[in-house]
Amino acid sequence: MNAIFLAIVLSGFLVTGYRQIVWVPDATHTVAPMQTLTTAIIEAAKSSVTLALGLIGVMALFLGLMKVAEAGGLLRIIARLVRPLMVRLFPEVPADHPAMGAMIMNMSANAMGLGNAATPFGIRAMQELNKLNPCPGTASNAMALFLAINTSSVTLLPTGVIALRASAGSLDPAGILPTTLFATLCSTTAAIVAAKVYQRFFPLSGTAASTGKPGETEISPAGAAEILPQDASRAYPAWASFLALAAIAAVIPLAIVFGAAIGPWIVPGLMVTLLGFGAWRRVRVYEVFVDGAKEGFQVALRIIPYLVAILVAVAMFRASGALDMIIGAIGQYTALVGLPGEALPMALLRPLSGSGAYGVLAATIQDPVIGPDSYVGYLVSTLQGSTETTFYVLAVYFGAVQVHRVRHALAAGLTADFAGVAGAVVACSYLYGGT
Repeated sequence: MNAIFLAIVLSGFLVTGYRQIVWVPDATHTVAPMQTLTTAIIEAAKSSVTLALGLIGVMALFLGLMKVAEAGGLLRIIARLVRPLMVRLFPEVPADHPAMGAMIMNMSANAMGLGNAATPFGIRAMQELNKLNPCPGTASNAMALFLAINTSSVTLLPTGVIALRASAGSLDPAGILPTTLFATLCSTTAAIVAAKVYQRFFPLSGTAASTGKPGETEISPAGAAEILPQDASRAYPAWASFLALAAIAAVIPLAIVFGAAIGPWIVPGLMVTLLGFGAWRRVRVYEVFVDGAKEGFQVALRIIPYLVAILVAVAMFRASGALDMIIGAIGQYTALVGLPGEALPMALLRPLSGSGAYGVLAATIQDPVIGPDSYVGYLVSTLQGSTETTFYVLAVYFGAVQVHRVRHALAAGLTADFAGVAGAVVACSYLYGGT
């Protein structure tokens, strides 16, 4: 991450430096490039803190709900139900560890397009995974895989994008549901494969398992299980697990058909369901919720330095014109494979800046020449709904647990992003290539 951060900052500075040297003031360019870069740096630093402060309320809310669900045993129940899949994906994590439930809650929130809810759940999952981490400060294999899946999670209901398309006058706002589902299936598959392959080239050093040196310990699954309740080892029958997985699969066509109607109910329904479950399990929901909310407040403050670092670097890269140079250089070639120049900024900017990508989406589909129901309109909408701000997620999730060596997590996340873009192009070309 150190090399990536430094490379982004230096590229932004060098490009701006060249533009400053050759800059000639005129009626349309009255502000020097270096001054523009300076302004972008200051504004990004301020906006990153504003973003973190804005996350405090959301983090407090959803981590409070998470605490209630955990106290009532819901996370253990969910983890047992999807045990056949999760134990194969995360063999280093005990089947009934709280990390399993937290990861599943995060993936479920992402599937419903609830980015605000997914982040607190994801941070909680990282905190639980960090308890099993044999090398603190370095991403474990489970952490890297979880982050890669998080940046590519299968999305059933991209609610925010559907709402924006509707406001832009789309005749079919939910038309991106099948394309988004296909693209995220591609990206999630790529994320899992990439994380499993790349981990072989980035060994987790400094542990007893990897070095064999005396005095170095590793938290074993058996040892981790000691922190669980006595009944945690009891698993549900295989038929119950497969029935649960079948029910999850059945949600996919329902989300496609009734997505627009379901969307507004998700957040209120989630809150009532989790609190109601806690009350049914005799949890003192108010006190437990407040305890979880306190933790969310502390986490939101702890990630501020990481947000400042990554958002300032991305702002320098954008303000310098380096991103525009890349788009101009490769746009004519990507158009040959179904990614026209009008959609290329979205594909390149999405892993770097969520707000920047959202602005590109809004500007593109509101352009009367393009519109939301053209091929480009469907493509940029699918890209927004099916890819994630990888650098932001990496900074927030690893920053929350003080992990500085990310190993192969970034490479796996970017591989998933590339697969998601390719999947979006294929799906949109097949369904809307003639529009």
